[in-house]
Amino acid sequence: MNVTNRFTLLIELFLVSTRLGLTSFGGPTAHLGYFHEEYVRRRKWMDEKSYADLVALAQFLPGPASSQVGIGIGVMRAGVLGGIVSFIGFTLPSVIALILFALLLTGFDIGDAGWLHGLKIVAVAIVAHAIVGMAKSLTPDTKRKTIALCALLGTLLWQTAFTQVAVILLAAFLGFLLFKQHDTTEVANSSFPISKKISAICLLLFFGLLFLLPIIREVSGSYWVAMFDSFYRSGSLVFGGGHVVLPLLEQELVPTGWISEEAFLAGYGATQAVPGPLFTFAAYLGTVMKGWQGGLVATVAVFLPAFLLILGALPFWDRLRSNPNIKGAIMGVNAAVIGILISAFYFPIWTSSILAPADFALAAVLFSMLAYWKLPPWIVVGTGAVGGSLLALLS
Repeated sequence: MNVTNRFTLLIELFLVSTRLGLTSFGGPTAHLGYFHEEYVRRRKWMDEKSYADLVALAQFLPGPASSQVGIGIGVMRAGVLGGIVSFIGFTLPSVIALILFALLLTGFDIGDAGWLHGLKIVAVAIVAHAIVGMAKSLTPDTKRKTIALCALLGTLLWQTAFTQVAVILLAAFLGFLLFKQHDTTEVANSSFPISKKISAICLLLFFGLLFLLPIIREVSGSYWVAMFDSFYRSGSLVFGGGHVVLPLLEQELVPTGWISEEAFLAGYGATQAVPGPLFTFAAYLGTVMKGWQGGLVATVAVFLPAFLLILGALPFWDRLRSNPNIKGAIMGVNAAVIGILISAFYFPIWTSSILAPADFALAAVLFSMLAYWKLPPWIVVGTGAVGGSLLALLS
């Protein structure tokens, strides 16, 4: 392929992914539906089987599944550079929107605004809806429900970042023991245009950063290194969906005083109103902490693990997916994710948002809008902001 054709291909990929980034509301499951419609059915850039294999890999790895699928499609279309272009297009619209929202929040004294409290109540409804939906698929039996309960107790009674890492590792071990005989009938072979050498470098870089960044953070004492480390580690440990990044980031940022609990939850609520991946919540947090530069650094840090993992795992996926021991470990981790989410749902989300019966009433309405009436998230967020303002006037 000559330079002109390659450039044209990259421009097309950027424009298509940017349009998806501007219109893909509804969370990762909805994003995967949009991708299938655009890339498989409409443009026929890949067949059904290849797309299914890619989605399965993204679900298997930690990180934002929809973003990893988008990166994988870009890689299969135009190599590693195509993956980067596809990621930028899909992510940039929500990053810009959340950076602007954070600048507005920090530029004006609106800490006690009623609509801000309404956004915190939106977070209650969103996370409750996520827990209900995820629990059905991730904890279908008594063994996994028990793992979830233990994860809930551990993270609720010992609220440290180390506890969450320990819970995830312990759940992986229990899953390995309990589900190693789990039947796997998937037999598929897919071809991905990445050499094993590049993949090995990506995996080495992923683990190297995960273990070296905390050391560099302690030695250097740099605020920027500490910030990058916190977001990178959070992005590395997210199993089960983008909502799980909430408790990880909360434990990293709120106790250190980098961001207030109120601003944290308000930003999480606002993130539901924009299209694109939920991980762009990091852009808001970084901007509140260190301006728009911090927003960009946080975005790169939280997405970098997902990028390195999808590139690193593509050539080895067929062997990984057929290993029942690895599948069992992931089943245990996914069950623990439910417990971690319920813990975060109670503290800090519930305890700092539901302060009166009227708050609970608004949360119930917002939850119903999501779960039963199937309204778009941006309508739910707008209703929450208006409802919060009305509650402030009536109080």
